Amino acid sequence: MLSPQLKSRLSQPLKIGSLEVKSRVLQSPLSGVTDLVFRRLVRRYAPDSMMYTEMVNATGLHYVKQLPKIMEVDPNERPISIQLFDCRPDFLAEAAVKAVAEGADTVDINMGCPVNKITKNGGGSSLLRQPEVAEAIVREVVNAINVPVTVKTRIGWSDKEITILDFAKRMEDAGAKMITVHGRTRAQGYNGNARWEWIAKVKQILSIPVIANGDIFSVAAAVKCLEETGADGVMCSRGTLGYPFLVGEVDHFLKTGELLPSPTPTQRLECAREHLYALWEYKGDRGVRQARKHLTWYAKDFMGAADLRGKLSTIESVQQGLDLINQATERLNSQDLLV
Repeated sequence: MLSPQLKSRLSQPLKIGSLEVKSRVLQSPLSGVTDLVFRRLVRRYAPDSMMYTEMVNATGLHYVKQLPKIMEVDPNERPISIQLFDCRPDFLAEAAVKAVAEGADTVDINMGCPVNKITKNGGGSSLLRQPEVAEAIVREVVNAINVPVTVKTRIGWSDKEITILDFAKRMEDAGAKMITVHGRTRAQGYNGNARWEWIAKVKQILSIPVIANGDIFSVAAAVKCLEETGADGVMCSRGTLGYPFLVGEVDHFLKTGELLPSPTPTQRLECAREHLYALWEYKGDRGVRQARKHLTWYAKDFMGAADLRGKLSTIESVQQGLDLINQATERLNSQDLLV
């Protein structure tokens, strides 16, 4: 149940600088996940929500003439943000210009990725330890483009270095129009619980929108997070893996107070089938290999799911995957008839 206070607070569009977004629920950028195919599936159920590309290396963009496929956006998929990462303000500004030319409604700077190969080169959450560099990045990108610049980050480097309050204020002062805070430190990775109390503290000191991220796996969790943090919206991340329905479910509840029925195992497998085929059409055999992880995420919470996951994780062709999903769907339908 939505409290009257929360319902009132979320009744207006989300304002990101000059941009108005008609949803307070956002799909997180996820490396190796949020490509054009995945975003289309999420948007089917959440047409108003902000989507994000996978994060794009600004240094890599500097040295290539052709934009990488992960930057490709559909002209109809609005609102859309392209996320960039790096530690060089000039390269990021240059990349931001290309992102806007590609159709980005906002440009998001990743300052939260905990992965070693990103942080050791000065990107991602390592910028939490270099707030002056992070400020310079935001200022230079803001000066280079005419769309809002946003930041996604974490609460700090470790339990001994929780610096988010000073860091977030610096980002706002540098010109960021929204900040998304994942309630974990870099040292936590994705372990332990997200500490939403730090997101609440950030909200109290900023005037720009603050989006809460971390442990949003259900409608109930999203509502609880919004109540506890006072955040302006929530960003769904790992909860959408194998479940592109989540953003739409949360958005629908926040707008109507109505819980949508959860998709059945058969409906989830039908979505998996569509996801596999679309990846194959979009990327060929490479798309089939990328689909393996997605398919294993869909295959859960029904009889025979574990065996199906094992087989889907090694598919070599789109037809092999389609056959496995079709067989599983037929078994599930037979079980329903028996019941």
